[in-house]
Amino acid sequence: MVAALNETLLDESRVPAVVADVQALIDAEVSDKSGASGLALKGGYGAVKKVGPSIVPDAIEGLLPAFVTKLEPYWQSFTASGEAGFSEYLVARSDEVADSLLGVTDERIEGSDRGAVKKVYSSLRPSAKKNVIEALPRLGTLVQKHAN
Repeated sequence: MVAALNETLLDESRVPAVVADVQALIDAEVSDKSGASGLALKGGYGAVKKVGPSIVPDAIEGLLPAFVTKLEPYWQSFTASGEAGFSEYLVARSDEVADSLLGVTDERIEGSDRGAVKKVYSSLRPSAKKNVIEALPRLGTLVQKHAN
């Protein structure tokens, strides 16, 4: 039996490395964006980071348990499938995975009392699914790295 993701990714000794890797993933994904929507995303991300330098790592740490919960069924199915890469597994189910993960952030942002963060999120939300789908290869690699 493969260990549950909450036993690996949320292990107290691993959380700082997982959070750092997730922030590096987000930074890389934002950096890779181009065009008008890329500029908007970069601007919004930069604005959030200026509001408070700890917002991004704090948000990652706060959301990590919910994201791990959403990823768990995919991880268990992946490990049972015998496929080699979790990235490919996620990409093959990209619409479903993206919707599941975005459900976490949608729910959390509704309860936020930070007006600036809510404003930025609402302006970026329409393109969020596409961005999440584009991040799935990196996310799968990250999860597989920390889960093994």
